[in-house]
Amino acid sequence: MAVTKENSMKGSHLDVKLVNLVAAQPYNVGCSRFGGSVTAKGTSNPQPSAHHHASVQNAADRFSSVSFDGSVYPLLTPSDLSPLQDFCVAVKDSKSAVFMNGKFCNDPKLAKADDFFFSGLLTPRNTSNPIGSTITPVNVMQIPGLNTLGISLARIDFAPYGLNPPHTHPRGTEILVVLEGTLYVGFVTSNPENRLFTKVLCPGDVFVFPEGLIHFQFNEGKTNAVAISGLSSQNPGVITIANAVFGSNPKISDDVLAKAFQVDKKVVDYLQAQFWWPNN
Repeated sequence: MAVTKENSMKGSHLDVKLVNLVAAQPYNVGCSRFGGSVTAKGTSNPQPSAHHHASVQNAADRFSSVSFDGSVYPLLTPSDLSPLQDFCVAVKDSKSAVFMNGKFCNDPKLAKADDFFFSGLLTPRNTSNPIGSTITPVNVMQIPGLNTLGISLARIDFAPYGLNPPHTHPRGTEILVVLEGTLYVGFVTSNPENRLFTKVLCPGDVFVFPEGLIHFQFNEGKTNAVAISGLSSQNPGVITIANAVFGSNPKISDDVLAKAFQVDKKVVDYLQAQFWWPNN
């Protein structure tokens, strides 16, 4: 496979999914849509108009191309970065633009070793809470040098029968390794199948939770458990399902939740009255 780029084309990111998508529809070099050349049947095409040139130039700013055995395929290049916060509202007045997708960069000349350092993962955290787990995050908030690097990690401490309840990371895939204890872990795929994948992990075992999917970890042993979680974002975010649904501020209408969960409103009211413990 040879990667090509026209002089007027910008960007070099190759989206594998788009390669597969367009692979069945090659733009033959010299076909009539490019004009001024000979088609496969040997007929000559007229030169393109000025309007055609302008349209191609405009589109080229957003396309690269890839060549397979002489056939050229267009490739879209992304224009937006993945979000690093829950939202990033556009500011109409540029003078007021103090929020951004990520964090502002410090002057590189002022960087120091401590900007890339964190100490504390060796220390077990207190797990005396209703769910029996506590998370020690190590993301861009703890290590400023992680900004723009796209990675972070966390230590998860479990009491006996402690749970890291069903949750999602909207901006990151998670890979988890068990250091101590035995964990029952799993994730659920998206609609409509909602397939459940589970595994019992022992020390040294590794499991992956795809980005955005609901997942959990449960210590099924009588002793403490410890795991280290790596994530593919400097700020992957976390949405704990029970906390978000029953502990939202303000509360979601009990009419909505009663219908969604097909339970009586009294059950919803009871659940909304609980304190939903944040373990991170």
